[in-house]
Amino acid sequence: MSIERGRFRRLRRLRQTEGLRRLVRETRLNVEDFIYPLFVVHGRGVRREVRSMPGVYQLSVDQLGAEVEELLELGIGAVLVFGIPAQKDELASEAYDPDGIVQRAVRELKKRAPDLVVITDVCNCEYTSHGHCGIVRDGRIVNDPTLELLARTAVSHAEAGADMVAPSDMMDGRVLAIREALDRAGFIEVPILSYAAKYASAFYGPFREAAESAPAFGDRCSHQMDPGNRREALREIETDIEEGADAIIVKPALAYLDVIAAARERFEVPIAAYNVSGEYAMVKAAACNGWIDEQRVVLEVLTGIRRAGAQMIITYHAKDVARWLQSGRIGTALEQALLG
Repeated sequence: MSIERGRFRRLRRLRQTEGLRRLVRETRLNVEDFIYPLFVVHGRGVRREVRSMPGVYQLSVDQLGAEVEELLELGIGAVLVFGIPAQKDELASEAYDPDGIVQRAVRELKKRAPDLVVITDVCNCEYTSHGHCGIVRDGRIVNDPTLELLARTAVSHAEAGADMVAPSDMMDGRVLAIREALDRAGFIEVPILSYAAKYASAFYGPFREAAESAPAFGDRCSHQMDPGNRREALREIETDIEEGADAIIVKPALAYLDVIAAARERFEVPIAAYNVSGEYAMVKAAACNGWIDEQRVVLEVLTGIRRAGAQMIITYHAKDVARWLQSGRIGTALEQALLG
């Protein structure tokens, strides 16, 4: 068979050298786009590794100074704070206690690093005795009474110095309730980063160990989204934006790249994707068994999330990626280029 030259496209021309590939690369990662999750507990001297998440720790407040110093040295400028309370009850009392674990952590973080962007998770599941995201009556999670608790929690986080609050509960109307409460309390400038499309996912297992937030009965399918729905996610995002969300989160990331892409196409607000605990744990487990090249897989995963349209990535890999870059241990020129 003879092929007439010039009758087909030669797309490989721009792939011949690393210099050419770098020049035309469409998507790049930057550690400044990362948000690193922190799990904070009561006590002193606590640095407890999460069994299912190698390299991730529960930290007491007195350990946050060293953690922040490391993050800033690595170029990571934002954290998402989760708290594990000393006691739990049916009304999630420590969630909105002015001296609660998150409130104490926020004050310490802002004292240590005023320019660090401190984002707080606003939910009830870590603080309730039953492990659910809202008030439970007759075995059911009731929506509207839960909104008051979420709003009180968000205001208490703002009072402690949080730069941004991130409601993750998926109750209807919670963004509006939080926005109105923040405004009434004088925190008009505190933005809301809403978990607008949060799916009822099996990828959350390791997180529930880290945050000690597994439900005591049932599941969260009555409020978190069904994995089969994409159009519903766009309605959720649109609703949260209308209610006052300044930016939104899609969670998890890898199984919902199409949702991230659809949201990026339709909405102008900043979009974050949460590269969740199960996604992290799978990569770590495979790497520990020698089945994959951890560096290349992590970079490919995060690049895929970024390519789908996420401007910010909440990821437990953030410190590893930053260390690889700073130490020069990135395996190939291609991987170095992916990090810009």
